[in-house]
Amino acid sequence: MNSCIQFKPSNCRNCYKCIRHCPVKSIRFENNQAHIVHDECILCGECFVVCPQNAKEIRNDVDKVKEVIKSGRPVYASVAPSFVGNYDGANITMFANALKKLGFTDAEETALGANIVKNEYERMIERNDSNVIISSCCHSINTLIQKYYPAALPFLAHVMSPMQAHCKEIKKAHPDAFTVFIGPCISKKDEADKYPEFVDAVLTFEELTGWFNEKEVKIEYCEDQSPKGRSRLFPTTGGILRSMKRNHDICTYISVDGVENCKNAIQDIIDGKVNRCFIEMSACVGSCIGGPAMDKRKSPIGDFMRVDEYAGNDDFVMDIPASEELTKEMKYIGINRQKPGSKAIEEILKKMGKNSPADELNCGSCGYETCRDKAMAVYFGKSDINMCMPYLIEKAESFSDTIIKNTPNAIFVLNESLEIQQMNKTAREMFNIKNIHDVLNEPVVRILDPLPFVNVLNDGVNIRDKKVYLAEYNKYVEQTIILDRSYHIMICFMRDVTEEELQKNKKETMSKNTVDIADKVIEKQMRVVQEIASLLGETTAETKIALTKLKESLNDE
Repeated sequence: MNSCIQFKPSNCRNCYKCIRHCPVKSIRFENNQAHIVHDECILCGECFVVCPQNAKEIRNDVDKVKEVIKSGRPVYASVAPSFVGNYDGANITMFANALKKLGFTDAEETALGANIVKNEYERMIERNDSNVIISSCCHSINTLIQKYYPAALPFLAHVMSPMQAHCKEIKKAHPDAFTVFIGPCISKKDEADKYPEFVDAVLTFEELTGWFNEKEVKIEYCEDQSPKGRSRLFPTTGGILRSMKRNHDICTYISVDGVENCKNAIQDIIDGKVNRCFIEMSACVGSCIGGPAMDKRKSPIGDFMRVDEYAGNDDFVMDIPASEELTKEMKYIGINRQKPGSKAIEEILKKMGKNSPADELNCGSCGYETCRDKAMAVYFGKSDINMCMPYLIEKAESFSDTIIKNTPNAIFVLNESLEIQQMNKTAREMFNIKNIHDVLNEPVVRILDPLPFVNVLNDGVNIRDKKVYLAEYNKYVEQTIILDRSYHIMICFMRDVTEEELQKNKKETMSKNTVDIADKVIEKQMRVVQEIASLLGETTAETKIALTKLKESLNDE
């Protein structure tokens, strides 16, 4: 069986909005990806509604219905009474005509099933079946009680939902019918899967609108040929109660919507704080007209008024089945998870930077009410330690502070008016500033030439590693100026290269001196060579003359 809600992995962006809104925290995160924990989910659809990236998708059953229509089997639609809120100006006759163009055999209002169910509620109250009775129309609330509040199961009316009661009547009249419920609810898909006897498929209004658009089917106006009935009020908050014949001498009638409100009410019932009461419960705020798969998000007041106007004041005239024909068994659905011990929770809290109760801010940014609830989710693998905003901020700030405080580079920040906004310790030491408050919000001209900053601000071209001599501080620096227009600031980094420059200058002086000495030595050597050559030249000439004279003397003899 396919799950009714899935995540599209490529679209999930780790915003954690789904877990913050999930009333039962049935979402886990793994590898930076959200996953629904199906055995804990109550199919309320909150994650689908709030997801900003459209990462959730509902199982689409349109193709399944198309195949049945194609087979020739008669297909009947049970249309939730909230359709008048979703499709402006529509009535059931118009809606049935549009569905017939898609291949449906016929369509009727689920309000007929609601009429059956509300009559059964009246009989239960008259029979005094229970001190407290909780309505059973909302599958998400039924599932909530079955999974999380088994002690409240005796108070839950074990009665079919209007969808089931109506589809059962359709199959009674047309034994070979394929029944399709059409409404604003995701959890009805799950209800049909769990109780397959009467409902064969479920389509949401969104799916149906897509099908209408695909086949270019319009809901065209015609006179409504159906009778009015108060059970059309079911999709509104308090609608079940308004449709019932209430005997206030027997019990009190209360309507509760929204999962959190329902959870509180259920706990009060379990604690014995509620007596002689019939409670209508709906997971969606505003009841079904606030359903997660309403095709159009409009004014809840406007939808309420349209439903109210369409309902009328009388009951549908129809045969009501016996109570035993409407019984629906709803058993406890266990979630077998052994809770961790306090030592394991304390260890996780310490890893989150929560070393004492004072560190437990319980801010709820992670989606859990308390830090300990979050730690328990980490224990079960449903959450990550890093899914803690204060922890991440403190970690990031600590990391950045450590870098800024210990870097040997001067760092300071200016606003676009060239006023100093922040400065680290190294910068204060470089510019001989004892107290940072002496320069905060002061023009940068107080400590530096503002021209490079003006150029960056005007031209939008950053300066990187430009060598500058700060004569007033007798320092050489490599200067980097970065403009961040999104935050309207300039960040300046200065690396002190004075020692490097002095060493460089010293080497250059030494090299020059060495060259000068070498030149002098060479010059002196050349003179010596020249003198030697000169002396050698004179001696050679004298020797030549002497030898010539000797030769001539010998020849004369």
